[in-house]
Amino acid sequence: MTTVTVPQNYKPTEKEKYMNPVMLEYFRHKLQAWKAEIVREADVTLQELQDEGGMQEPDIADRASAETEVALELRTRDRQRKLISKIDEALERIERNEYGYCEETGDPIGIKRLEARPIATLTVEAQERHERKERTQRDERE
Repeated sequence: MTTVTVPQNYKPTEKEKYMNPVMLEYFRHKLQAWKAEIVREADVTLQELQDEGGMQEPDIADRASAETEVALELRTRDRQRKLISKIDEALERIERNEYGYCEETGDPIGIKRLEARPIATLTVEAQERHERKERTQRDERE
C-alpha cells in the first residue's frame, strides 16, 4: 500500500477528483482522531467512576443524584461505543475504496456531508427517504 501524505491545512474541495487518495487519507485521519478522542474520554470516565465507586453518599437524595449521574454517564459511554463501531466501519470502507459513496444508491455522499458526519453511509436524499419510511412505519404501528 502506498503512503499518501495529506498536506498541512488540507481541506477537500468539490474541484478535485472525488475520493482521490489524498482525500481518502484526510478522512482516514479525521476518523482515527475522532476515535482516539472518544477512547480518551471513555478512559477518563472509567477512571472517575472507579475513583467514586467506593463512596456512598450518606444522604438518600445525594445518593440518588449520584446514581442518576452514573447511569447517564454509562448510557453516554454506550452510545460512544456504538459510535466507535461506526467509525471502524467507515475506516473499513476506506480500505475497500467504498468510502464516500451511498450504500443505497452508489452516488457520492458529498464532501460537505462527510465533513459534518464522516460516518455517513447515505446521501442526504437517501437518508431523508429512509427517515420518512421509518416515520411512516412507526405511525402505522401506533
